[in-house]
Amino acid sequence: MLQLHFIDIAIIVAYLLSTVFIGYWVSKRASHSMQNYFLGGNAMPWYMLGISNASGMFDISGTMLLVSWMFVYGLKSVWIPWLWPTFNQIFLMVYLSAWLRRSKVMTGAEWIKTRFGTGMGAQFSHMIVVIYAFVSIIGFFSYAFKGIGKFAQTFLPWHLSANEYALILIAITAIYVIKGGMISVVITEVVQFFILSIASFAVGIIAMRKVAPEMLHRVVPAGWDNIFFGWHLGLDWSTLLPAATEKIHQDGYGLFGFFVIMLLFKGIPISAAGPAPNYDMQRVLSAKNPREASMMSAWVNIVLTPPRYFLVIGLTVLAAAFYGPNLRAMGTNMDFELVLPYALGRFVPVGLLGFLIAGLLAAFMSNFAATVNAAPPYFVNDIYKRFINPNASPKTYVRLSYLASFAVVVIGVLIGWNVDSVNTVVVWIVSGLWGGYMASNVLKWYWWRFNGWGYFWGMVTGIAAALAMPRIVPLLPAVQRLLDMYSINMEVVIIFPLVVCISLIGCLLGTYLTKPESDEVLMDFYRRVRPWGFWGPVLKKVLAEDPGFQRNTDFFRDIFNIAVGIVWQISLVALPLYIVIQEFDRAAIALSVILITSLILKFTWYDHLNEREVETDKEAALNRD
Repeated sequence: MLQLHFIDIAIIVAYLLSTVFIGYWVSKRASHSMQNYFLGGNAMPWYMLGISNASGMFDISGTMLLVSWMFVYGLKSVWIPWLWPTFNQIFLMVYLSAWLRRSKVMTGAEWIKTRFGTGMGAQFSHMIVVIYAFVSIIGFFSYAFKGIGKFAQTFLPWHLSANEYALILIAITAIYVIKGGMISVVITEVVQFFILSIASFAVGIIAMRKVAPEMLHRVVPAGWDNIFFGWHLGLDWSTLLPAATEKIHQDGYGLFGFFVIMLLFKGIPISAAGPAPNYDMQRVLSAKNPREASMMSAWVNIVLTPPRYFLVIGLTVLAAAFYGPNLRAMGTNMDFELVLPYALGRFVPVGLLGFLIAGLLAAFMSNFAATVNAAPPYFVNDIYKRFINPNASPKTYVRLSYLASFAVVVIGVLIGWNVDSVNTVVVWIVSGLWGGYMASNVLKWYWWRFNGWGYFWGMVTGIAAALAMPRIVPLLPAVQRLLDMYSINMEVVIIFPLVVCISLIGCLLGTYLTKPESDEVLMDFYRRVRPWGFWGPVLKKVLAEDPGFQRNTDFFRDIFNIAVGIVWQISLVALPLYIVIQEFDRAAIALSVILITSLILKFTWYDHLNEREVETDKEAALNRD
């Protein structure tokens, strides 16, 4: 446990109290209506929503995972987050945020009605999306509970258990989340993000001052500082840290070039499916209009990437330079989570240490707050309002939202308190749900014939397959020998393609064994969202009614912008890494790529956002007339 100075403790306490004050300060405005409580009244500017979204993504558990990858894989680790995939934000930026915002709904489940109508297939699809949202939110909450407790027990001076610390911090966060709704979440997350960013840049600067390039080169293998890769990883840790070699084998990333190609093929359809029904989707739906929704998603990349990777590379460099003997002493049980308290306790001065810990607490709290705030709409709007009491007063819905938020907190605390480690459980649940989520949610945007029953059965078969495959594949000796021989990642190379095929079969059978959705539903969706894809029969019917309707012809430009955007995003990651390790020539190259790709996107993406918004305004005016 670190010995904190009184000044550091005062800074931490002041930060915690200020978050509660902000929540109460804005609560009166939030309680006017569900639109205000869940979406901030669609009145918040895009740049605040973007900072809020970035703050929610800046969770410390994920950051520590990035640190462990950076330590072992060096700068090549910037490609590994394509597992999630990080470039889904580029798809959102280029076109999907605009499509989603045009649907003018409050939740992902409510979107189902827009796409599939109100028939039985749509009802089943609606319910499975609600279930997906609740289970994933509770899972992430339980994981956050254990993570907050472990973090606080390491840093805070009071002699409490990890669970007791977690309960206190979650209670503080829940007060302003439940009371203030979306508005208080966004405002507090903006404050938290600035605290966290300052803390992150401070860690990077400390690493630059303490570790010279020559010192770093002595403790890492050749090629560690090169972002590019060949077919094989090409990092030899055998003499420096043998346990790192074993970790690479266990991860299944030995054939690194093949691994990254598979991540790209996996990530493209996942990104094309659009955001999962969590806080990321909620920020998109909270934007004022489709144009600002797209700009918000672009802003997330700009504000999140540099500070987060300043923190990641700063901690990694300090660990590589000064923590190597401790890691070698651990053998195969390397605990990279100990890097953070080691680096802070040894290198950060009084005052700044309290600020840093407050920032890292903010990372936990912002992610937790965003998760909790994303849950109530699915109960209040998609269950209570739709099926139980559609005519209740706005205050009734808001009060029920308080109750739903509180229930989510209680359930999450109970699960987190009674489970020793939820990490494996959460990964299992989320990978299963995400595997089932992908196929159905790709087809819903791009294929007119896809219907509610196809969506439902695609989700069910996909989720079932994704949960079963990790248990079935290891039982096949030939497959297991292949994985071990070539150090192949089982989930990416084998399980994911199988799950996609099974889910796709469910989608197609569910669709072709039932009737298409009505022309009225399909035409209304197509007019409102204006997607590109396989919508020919619907387009003909829309043109028959409205010969002046302009179809979406942006497919090739959007694909080009996605390719440029991914290069832009990777360059945003590379820039802070090269700055901190003091490879300034490479940093200059990364900055040049950022400027060139930004200029291209200005002409091919940003300028056309204005055109799309004008078209949308004209269509809205025609509809009013």
